[in-house]
Amino acid sequence: MNTPFARVHHICIAVHDIEKAVAYYESVGIGPWHDYPPLHEFTRLEVPDPDGFRNLTYRYAWIGDFQLQLVQPGREPTPQRQFLDEHGEGVFHVGFEVPDADAADARAAELGIAPLMSGRRPNGSGFTYFDTAAQAGVVLEIRQSPPA
Repeated sequence: MNTPFARVHHICIAVHDIEKAVAYYESVGIGPWHDYPPLHEFTRLEVPDPDGFRNLTYRYAWIGDFQLQLVQPGREPTPQRQFLDEHGEGVFHVGFEVPDADAADARAAELGIAPLMSGRRPNGSGFTYFDTAAQAGVVLEIRQSPPA
């Protein structure tokens, strides 16, 4: 089956205190941790609260060729904040790498999967989160990495 969900890139865990979470992961040998590129780079945004999106704090670490992400939402009404408030800390989404985010969005639409939010940089790279939590138990995301 042609699917945008073929190559797992990362999981993202929503946390209350990102510094505390990073310290714990480092204490068990997971790291080093890096700041996610600035969220203001996303110039085309379809999110519930653009300011809330830009106030998300992300960190990531590589474990082999797999990325572990942490996200700490602000108080704004973002899907990440809603998840944390309703479920507590845990896996918010599973991210899949795609070569073309717009083509992956079109294929997801063909599969009947609705977008939850999306963002693109001027170079076309970016993300789409899909409204899959009720069916899949987790939000599925596609991401196209920026050119190297």
